[in-house]
Amino acid sequence: MTRSGLELRGVELRVDGQVHIHPIDIAVAPQGFNILLGPTLAGKTTLMRLMAGLLKPTAGELWFDGRKVTGVPVRLRDVAMVYQQFINYGHLSVFENIASPLRVARASNAEIRTRVGRIAELLQLSSLLDRRPGELSGGQQQRTALARALAKDAGLVLLDEPLANLDYKLREALRDELPRVFADRDCTVVYATTEPAEALLLGGHTATIHEGRVTQFGATSDVYRRPNGLLAARAFSDPPMNCAPVLKRGGRFELADVTSWPAQRGLAHLADGPYTVGLRPHRVQPLAAGTDGAITIEGRVAIAEISGSESVVHFDLRGHTWVSQSHGVCSFDVGATAAFSLDVSRALYFATDGRYVGSAED
Repeated sequence: MTRSGLELRGVELRVDGQVHIHPIDIAVAPQGFNILLGPTLAGKTTLMRLMAGLLKPTAGELWFDGRKVTGVPVRLRDVAMVYQQFINYGHLSVFENIASPLRVARASNAEIRTRVGRIAELLQLSSLLDRRPGELSGGQQQRTALARALAKDAGLVLLDEPLANLDYKLREALRDELPRVFADRDCTVVYATTEPAEALLLGGHTATIHEGRVTQFGATSDVYRRPNGLLAARAFSDPPMNCAPVLKRGGRFELADVTSWPAQRGLAHLADGPYTVGLRPHRVQPLAAGTDGAITIEGRVAIAEISGSESVVHFDLRGHTWVSQSHGVCSFDVGATAAFSLDVSRALYFATDGRYVGSAED
């Protein structure tokens, strides 16, 4: 059976008169990953609980596979959910943890052995089936929770920051595995994350979330490259996007008395006046000695961080905190003035009300 996905029609949640989820109208694709991207407390978990049926919306309707499921108890829904915390049955073996939804469904012993074996092999748990969760590493426990969700063979799988509590290497390994795990499964997958890089790696479609609102929903690469406003752009930038007011005058953009640059290609048609420019941190690089023709700025260094082979520098630019993110190890003295080059060919521009108005790539 080909699934038609999940649809939210005007779904809203109020608690004690306060709006937790503002009215949402989106249709979640039945294939590929559907990402909920936003900071902690943006409303991602609440939205997932509405999708699962753990919460009932104050208004609106939820439809799944062409059937209205608003108010249908979670136990009667075709849904599985994996949380950030490892939730396994501590007194049961890994095999029995994975098999538990099959036993509830009264599957035969032969079917249980076959399905658990296949899923355990997929998630590299075959050698651990006799162990209990307390004997497993964090990554193995989370794989067990994922395996149990897969064993249920639900039509809707909700993954609420499932890798957040794992160490870096385990997180990277599982992140690479997940698209392969779901590639041949006929189910709708919704994945919540705070990390823009994770959304880009998983692909599919992304909804950016801010204070209980879906600010944009579309193909992940489109939302990244052409955010419809500052809120979506900021959700899709970590470290934070660099923003500053600019003035378009004639054929140039002026950044206060700091620097200016030509209004390239599709930006030439913009009316003269004030705008906000946005540059992601990797578009702001330490200025190499002898660099000619670069759009340059100077700022006072506030924080300098070296993480592995990457350098992140926070600096003050006319009262705005900007961030430079570059490969390699760069040495900066806190309090000193440093020079940076701007890749304005990749800059995004927004109206004073936050609406996206274009970039040089449009």
